[in-house]
Amino acid sequence: MPEQSIEIQWSAHTDTGRFRKNNEDAFLALAVDNQQAQRLGKEGSGSCEVYDFVFAVSDGMGGANAGEFASQIATDRITRLFPQSFRSAATGLDWGFKDVMEELFDSIHHDLGELGKSYDECSGMGATLSLGWLGPEWFLFGHVGDSRIYHIPKNEGIQQISHDHTHTGWLERQGKLNEREARTHPRRNSLQQALGGSTQFLDPHIGAIRHEPGDTFLFCSDGLIDGIWNRRLEELIRAREGQSVEDLAPQLVRFSVEASGKDNTTAIIVSIN
Repeated sequence: MPEQSIEIQWSAHTDTGRFRKNNEDAFLALAVDNQQAQRLGKEGSGSCEVYDFVFAVSDGMGGANAGEFASQIATDRITRLFPQSFRSAATGLDWGFKDVMEELFDSIHHDLGELGKSYDECSGMGATLSLGWLGPEWFLFGHVGDSRIYHIPKNEGIQQISHDHTHTGWLERQGKLNEREARTHPRRNSLQQALGGSTQFLDPHIGAIRHEPGDTFLFCSDGLIDGIWNRRLEELIRAREGQSVEDLAPQLVRFSVEASGKDNTTAIIVSIN
């Protein structure tokens, strides 16, 4: 167990953007203990001595309003399916959290797939999902699609810890594209994996990071990245070090929408104190 109490602050915000008619993004913040998963508001604070915390961003896709429906289903299923054993097992990584994450993602994938096959208006419906679970010592994450999770360590740098499930994402990880080239690549929006949709064999990216006070995590849909480069993201986040993050997610979203706004735009900021 950590020697000191881990306190967190978070803020979340979403915007339809300047050109879309509806918002197909969804976000989620939960406090989890042995008894329940409790939905939280757009901003707040809490202690990891009392709860574990779950944050997620999902970007839906599909005809008519199916994309909006898909992202809501993804976040709703997390609340219902999130295993109650998480808290009691959170003292280490030897209890198979990877299996639990895979089961969670498979369940959501199955639900979206069945709805897509059962209802014409849901045909082809799918969603990305970037999910993080914050316990007293570890940040555990699961991810499918091209929404993102970033880690901004206490001292310096910014790291995208989720893998974009796109061809350009793969090329970037191989060192064959830089950030500028990836942003203009013709296949940058072509998803290789999503929950539901046409994905047959789901392979979520699952990982863990030991966190420390001063770290920050960012969850976002691809709309946010369309308007803000990684270096600017780090500058905006570090400018708020030691301060409340209550209005930081709205600031990031507003900055991105003003710069681009071509897509729905969502951000969750989680600061560890």
